[in-house]
Amino acid sequence: MKLIPTRFLAGAAILALVASACSSTAASPTPAPAATPAPAVTPAPAVATPTPTPKAVTIEWWHITTGEPGKSIFQGIADAYVAAHPNVKINITVLENEAFKTKLATTMQSGTSPDLFQSWGGGIMQAQADAGMLQDITAAVAPWADTVNKGAMSIYGLTDKSGVFHQYGVPWDMGMIGVWYNKALFTKAGISAPPATWDDFLADVSKLKAAGIVPLAIAGKDMWPSMHLWTYLLLRIGGGDALRTMISSGNWNTDACTAAGDQVVKLNALNPYQPGYKSATYDNEAAAVGNAQAAMEVMGQWAPGTEANDATNKKGIGADLGWFPFPTVAGGKGAATDGVGGGNGIAVGKNAPPEAIDFLKFFSSVYNATKLNASSPATALSPVIGTESAVTDANLQLVLAGRGKATFMQLYLDQATSPAMGTAINEATVALFEGASTPAKVCAAITTAAAAQ
Repeated sequence: MKLIPTRFLAGAAILALVASACSSTAASPTPAPAATPAPAVTPAPAVATPTPTPKAVTIEWWHITTGEPGKSIFQGIADAYVAAHPNVKINITVLENEAFKTKLATTMQSGTSPDLFQSWGGGIMQAQADAGMLQDITAAVAPWADTVNKGAMSIYGLTDKSGVFHQYGVPWDMGMIGVWYNKALFTKAGISAPPATWDDFLADVSKLKAAGIVPLAIAGKDMWPSMHLWTYLLLRIGGGDALRTMISSGNWNTDACTAAGDQVVKLNALNPYQPGYKSATYDNEAAAVGNAQAAMEVMGQWAPGTEANDATNKKGIGADLGWFPFPTVAGGKGAATDGVGGGNGIAVGKNAPPEAIDFLKFFSSVYNATKLNASSPATALSPVIGTESAVTDANLQLVLAGRGKATFMQLYLDQATSPAMGTAINEATVALFEGASTPAKVCAAITTAAAAQ
């Protein structure tokens, strides 16, 4: 029905009033009839503008959090995001560390990359950026970047030759490698307190051996776990400046490098490793500690979760697990607080949709980061500001304290350098632990690899 505008109705009423006045006599005026009020006009109902259906988006996310509760927490965060964004689908691929590295390298060689994937920053991120496999997300994350620890964020970005910083990913974990140990086995061997010096460490290894206990678990097949132990010796002996110089100059033929190898030889002489260590994977190493079959491992903040997940009882050794910083070396130039560490982050692939970066913002919220910190065992030591108190595990609080005291932190060498250099360092150092090389040959092999870059 077409509605008649009010102004026409009002006009008609006025004309009627005039006509009535003209038909009346002057002698006997007849009162003019009262004007009939114009009927109220009911506004037409507003017609809502149709909301366009959001375009369907699929995000491919690869991560290496294979253990619980982290794996389920990651899935839950993705599910919550999808529930709030029905047009978004997140396909999650969970891979073991080494399998992930191999698959990612193969995928990138074909010219593609996942939208989101595990990253440690450093040299590998540099190579991925140089190959055009990463997306610059600097502007996209700028509104919320200051909610994450600045130092941790910097690991997942790179400065170009003109001095401009480009953010390529976001951290979700930042910690420090130390020594995880079994308190009950230490007590059984007559060790009353964790060793503070390398000499004490070697003496405790002998005590554990004498008590019939495997002192130290390492993963010869995966190589990188033993590399971290060697790195710490190099850092304690030479100090941060010397290590930085070796990385930047490519010259590893130094006294500090050789001396670090000499200490590994002393350790090897005690036969401290678990049976079959040369063919062991990291999961084998973690299981040895989680099943109380080895007293120690030199590993990062994720160790408790991996040990529990790989243990037969899926719980690990519980309250018997302890942590201490890597020992100092007599006469060394490195500070006792210097650390080897890093963490975990999520890099953004070159063709990732805007929704992938929005998911990173959601993932990095205090609410979700607190889940990672508060899980038992904790999945992460989140660098999201305001989540620190959520870490309730006493050992992880020790790791946090160590991280807080560190005046120098060396990113894992196989991440701080290029992929080729990382491989060369891992291969050279594991050969030393297996008795197949010498300290001098290790340093020479790494120097040769650096020269080939």
